[in-house]
Amino acid sequence: MASNSYERVKLDRADQRILELLQVDGSLSNIELADKIGLSPSPCSRRVKALEDSGLIQGYRAHLDARRLGLDLLALIQISMDRHTPERFDNFEAQVTACAEVLECYLITGQSADYVLKVLVEDMQAYQEFLLGTLTRIEGVSGVHSSFVMRKVLDRTAVAIPKFSRN
Repeated sequence: MASNSYERVKLDRADQRILELLQVDGSLSNIELADKIGLSPSPCSRRVKALEDSGLIQGYRAHLDARRLGLDLLALIQISMDRHTPERFDNFEAQVTACAEVLECYLITGQSADYVLKVLVEDMQAYQEFLLGTLTRIEGVSGVHSSFVMRKVLDRTAVAIPKFSRN
């Protein structure tokens, strides 16, 4: 289990606006982005590069329509482990990371479960195959509780940018 320690990045208004716009549309060209912010292209490009270099911008992705790909069943799965050892957790995390069906995995506290997974598959048959053929075969998994999403109410990937100024 890795411990994450991050230094908070301070942003000015232009950086905040860059992040807001790129979260909505990561395919904006530098010229389009600069125009929307009110900067010339060179300073805008330097700012984006600095945000990427700082690790604040971690990458750019295409957001796909899962249903049009035939992926219709979204499950939230709570996983309990038999022992709470770093080796057990590391093994579980490595196994789950290798599963394309798993979109997200969180180590949690405050529940009877140790992990929550967000899993996307074609249908109940595919879910059963994933559950019985993969998930329950991971060493240390002692309990599985599944909930199925009936309707997506909100699907947001953009994070709210804190409003603070650069020193």
